[in-house]
Amino acid sequence: MELGLYTFADVDPNATNKGLEAKRRVDELLEEIQLADEVGLDVFGLGEHHRPDYMASSPAAILAAAAVKTKNIRLTSAVSVLSSDDPVRVFQQFATVDLLSNGRVEMMAGRGSFIESFPLFGYDLDDYDLLFAEKLQLLMEIRENEVVTWQGETRKPIQGRGVYPRPLQDPLPLWIAVGGTPQSVARAGALGLPLALAIIGGEPHRFAPLFNLYRQSGERTGVDPSLLKTSVNVHGFVHETDHSAADIFFEPQAVVMNRIGRERGWGPTNRAHFDASRGPQGALFVGSPETVAEKIIAHHKIFNNDRFLLQMAIGPMPHKEIMKGIELYGLKVAPLVREALTAAKAEA
Repeated sequence: MELGLYTFADVDPNATNKGLEAKRRVDELLEEIQLADEVGLDVFGLGEHHRPDYMASSPAAILAAAAVKTKNIRLTSAVSVLSSDDPVRVFQQFATVDLLSNGRVEMMAGRGSFIESFPLFGYDLDDYDLLFAEKLQLLMEIRENEVVTWQGETRKPIQGRGVYPRPLQDPLPLWIAVGGTPQSVARAGALGLPLALAIIGGEPHRFAPLFNLYRQSGERTGVDPSLLKTSVNVHGFVHETDHSAADIFFEPQAVVMNRIGRERGWGPTNRAHFDASRGPQGALFVGSPETVAEKIIAHHKIFNNDRFLLQMAIGPMPHKEIMKGIELYGLKVAPLVREALTAAKAEA
């Protein structure tokens, strides 16, 4: 199982000098990606947003900078909001990063959990589902063919046009990210695309039927089972002890969840809810290296997932604590997980 990180590159939405705040965060972010590479983590993902509380509106640009500073780690969007972007440009940008990284980049496409990009780029929210379906179809066409002929409802047709540059990887890896909608899960399976499932609340084991649906959907359409890869993406943090991890991570995570909650009508979170969520059945992976490793291993038995991504850099998390968490994740959690999964495979 691949182990990695993802972030939305949170910034202070109330910062007076937003350029200076963005500069601070992008510098720290590149240090975090470099360290993740150095400690042997497999993947780093960066999510696209168009809000004052997130800096990464152009993941490909930041991943390009990371590509020339790293050696082994795979670099992915998490996600690219395909519905409000141009699939031709998305492909060109990530193909370019693939060349810079010597074949280590991926695209992770999603419909987006926020809607700011739709009015920003002139799209109608009434076309939310159609936009994603058509643009995903076009992106897949571009991956498979140098010269593209395509026609749909949401943009003018393309008649025999080449799309360049071509990536080093052929095809350029493409994942679909979902938040739990069964229709989206089934579509990913039918298309034979890897699936990333975000679990930020509730009890993770309740999401297991979605992975079953995904695999069944692929089987019904004759997809090669080896193509049906899965990722679990969660919130969490690693520190020296369970207590210190919880004390450091609670406030930043609560700031973000309460901000989003006010927008969406959720009730406020509190420490008691947080502590319950970091228990064995909860959605938060927060604790010592041993505790987090044990929880990752336990959930792998439920999901049989191919990838696990942890969001530690959330809200106003101090950079020094993120760096400490990355070091512990790579040097202590990852070896424990890999050893356990290797032993389990040998016994099977």
